[in-house]
Amino acid sequence: MNELTCLELSIVLWFVHVTIQGVVGMTGVGPRYLFGSRDVDVEPQGLLFPRATRALRNYVENLGPFVAADLGLIATQHTGGIGAMIWVIARIIYIPLYLSGVSNFRTLCWMASLVGLVLMLLRLAGGTGL
Repeated sequence: MNELTCLELSIVLWFVHVTIQGVVGMTGVGPRYLFGSRDVDVEPQGLLFPRATRALRNYVENLGPFVAADLGLIATQHTGGIGAMIWVIARIIYIPLYLSGVSNFRTLCWMASLVGLVLMLLRLAGGTGL
């Protein structure tokens, strides 16, 4: 999986996060809140909507550094490493773990995605490793 494919998958994964949050939000907070102005916070029913919201927030926080490093790799032609692939795979696994409340493995996936970012940065810095 090359860096451009990983970039494309990262955008698809963002859509997945947003879709999951919207779908579980229909039962968690209701359509009136979801389609409204959200001026007033609503107490969600159950744990799934808050988890989906936190998972999306975490993804967005990590997406910026990934996109920057990935575009840097593409622009400088320092491609061919596995860091971007590790990041994408870890973030895909992260979603169901977070939604189901599996905290230890979820944290390991998050840490694996950080390892992927570090590998990308090392490659961007001119390293020839992974």
